[in-house]
Amino acid sequence: MLQFTTNQWAILGLVLVLGWLLGLLSRAGAGKWRKQAEEEQQLRLTAQERYEARIKAANTRIAELERSAPAVGPGTGAAIAAAAAGKQDDLALIRGIGRAGETRLNDCGIHRYSDITGMSETEEAELEGRIGAEPGYIAQEHWREQAALLAAGNTEEHARIYGTSNGVVA
Repeated sequence: MLQFTTNQWAILGLVLVLGWLLGLLSRAGAGKWRKQAEEEQQLRLTAQERYEARIKAANTRIAELERSAPAVGPGTGAAIAAAAAGKQDDLALIRGIGRAGETRLNDCGIHRYSDITGMSETEEAELEGRIGAEPGYIAQEHWREQAALLAAGNTEEHARIYGTSNGVVA
């Protein structure tokens, strides 16, 4: 059996008391840290909840838009049918139209060069509004003149005058 001296018992008692005091002091400071950790966790949770709410709202809006938007644009079916039947000219050859513009024109019911050459000024202005072009854009780009040349088969003259080659703007 171990034998302790009086000094050893005194030191052991002091160490126990000192440990007990340090434990009390550390618990008092730990409350502050615990409180900060809990506040941070709450902030993180509310941020996560806000994020999830925004995602849910965005998904709801997307679903609404998908329900209200038509599967294909107006005139798309007619454009596909016209292209399949060979009743459509390559409007993208006209400078200022391009492939995206050709799709917009097809959606508006314009598929042939003759559709462009036969437009009145009122129809031209209406078309500019429908495709989102600035007023006077069709006249500025000479769509009617270009369509007339292409309808007549003068692709070389069209390329020379308007600087295009196989539908690519030079």
